[in-house]
Amino acid sequence: MTTPENEWQYPYGTKQRYHLQHVHLFASNVDATIDFYRTWFDAEVMWDGDVAGARNVFIKVGIGALHLYDQLPRGEGKNAVHHLGMQVVGIDELYDRMKVAGLHIPNPIRRLGGGGGYFMLGAPDGVVIEIFEPGKLREPVVRSYYGFGG
Repeated sequence: MTTPENEWQYPYGTKQRYHLQHVHLFASNVDATIDFYRTWFDAEVMWDGDVAGARNVFIKVGIGALHLYDQLPRGEGKNAVHHLGMQVVGIDELYDRMKVAGLHIPNPIRRLGGGGGYFMLGAPDGVVIEIFEPGKLREPVVRSYYGFGG
């Protein structure tokens, strides 16, 4: 299902299609991790729920964001980073261009409840990038979190 360009929704009051939106971390103790970022960086939990069968917590730190997986890290330090989250406008068009270009995309776009979807992309040096577009029918607090008004 491809969304026509005239129906694309641009977040954050811009006409930019791409935004580095979050870093997704593994957390061996999600609640302790939330407390750390709250205590030291005034983080605010914006959403706490299930994504792809695991507890995920979206937190804002100033204008940036962290997502936390309730899963043990695959190692320490840099290995605690699961992926970079790149919020886009026009996910279907971008996916098609990336596939044609031969980029490493192990799975097709996964559609989520509320619309929208995501896919994972292999980047240079083994960096994993989640390419996602929030759905139009997500909860208002989640839509606001992703830059679509209050």
